[in-house]
Amino acid sequence: MLLDFHSEIFSWIRGGLFVLFIYHFLIYFQNRSKLYLYYSLYLLALTIYLTQHVAVESFKGFYNYFNFSIQFLAYASYVAFARDLLDTRTHLLKWDKYLEVGINALLSLACIFVLIQFFLGYDFQIRAFSIVAPLLSIAIFIIYYIVITRIKDIFSLYFVIGSMIYVILANVSFLEEILGLEYFTSKGVQPMFFMYLGALLQSIIFSVIIGVIIKRIQDKSKNAEVRLAVKLKEMEELKMTALQSQMNPHFLFNSLNSINNFVLKNDVEKASDYITKFSRLIRVILNSSSSPTSTLSEELGILSLYVKLEQMRVTGGFDYIVNIDENLNLDSIKVPPLFLQPFIENAIWHGIMKKKGEKIIKLTIKEDAGNVLCTIVDNGIGINKTKEEVTHLSERRKFFGAKATENRIRILHKNEGVDIKIIDISSGADTGTQVSISFPLL
Repeated sequence: MLLDFHSEIFSWIRGGLFVLFIYHFLIYFQNRSKLYLYYSLYLLALTIYLTQHVAVESFKGFYNYFNFSIQFLAYASYVAFARDLLDTRTHLLKWDKYLEVGINALLSLACIFVLIQFFLGYDFQIRAFSIVAPLLSIAIFIIYYIVITRIKDIFSLYFVIGSMIYVILANVSFLEEILGLEYFTSKGVQPMFFMYLGALLQSIIFSVIIGVIIKRIQDKSKNAEVRLAVKLKEMEELKMTALQSQMNPHFLFNSLNSINNFVLKNDVEKASDYITKFSRLIRVILNSSSSPTSTLSEELGILSLYVKLEQMRVTGGFDYIVNIDENLNLDSIKVPPLFLQPFIENAIWHGIMKKKGEKIIKLTIKEDAGNVLCTIVDNGIGINKTKEEVTHLSERRKFFGAKATENRIRILHKNEGVDIKIIDISSGADTGTQVSISFPLL
């Protein structure tokens, strides 16, 4: 069995090496990593070299010319593969240049041995290889020692073990030139069987190393994606906090102005009542400011306090009607703090404030096709009329809170499933504005 190169064990090893070549060559085309290219070329050269024992007579001349050259090409690919696998450009910067010189030397030897065959014949190639092979083995063992002592990585140890197995067994096969073929055949084994065995064991170890490296890269990629997602979330929360910090002073400034007006009018009771409600609202806002989100239930509570303050400021007051879908769990719906307040503020000061007679603001919250739909309807003068009456600068100031809130809602939901519409619903004598805010029900 171990004497016939056509036997199953020899065929399996040659076939296995060729399959590994195809596999890694295809991976190279997928990710363009030279690691796979060099290893696949090494496997191809090794397969071609071992196939000489079952090649037809017409190929004997080819192997006479290229037998040893193929080995040198395999070794050159092997060293290039080792440089990428062990990242010698980083871990062995001083020695990496010698590895590059070694690759060039092996490629040169591949060409030189073809010329030797052409001018001096195959026997002279054998004698030349008998001189080169021990030198290569010595150089390889020196490199292995450097790798183990300088690169503190489990991959380097496995790489050296796999390589040494092949080198030792390949040198056992080369002893045929010294001990003779009969020495091995008398023991029931072909000398080249040891090289076959070494190539098989080495390929298995290298494939395991490459598989572990791929797994490590995938894990690093997943960890990087998780870290990136966390950073993006933090960045979005910072954006929301920044927008919120810009919006709150806008509201606080107006409230302080109202207190000032009560004081100037010497309306002590109203000023005291307003300050009490205002302080409660400030405490609630400060408590919610530590988080970029709050529940819809908390938001409605804050909004109720805010509306009570505004009802005191508006001459004649106004009606504030809230309708909430009973099927909604307000405590489980996350929203940006004070996300409705700017729209209510606009409805008051740019809508009903300029209207005579009954003033009404209706807030409706319901579920709509898997979304939360918040609708604010006022019977003010209408947004179109409002825009005609304000200058560009004043419009920008007055509507800043609504725009900031719109940005915060979009950031919270990553701009997916968020829809905000502001339309004028005026028709004849009936006037007003409708604001619709729709976002995913999470």
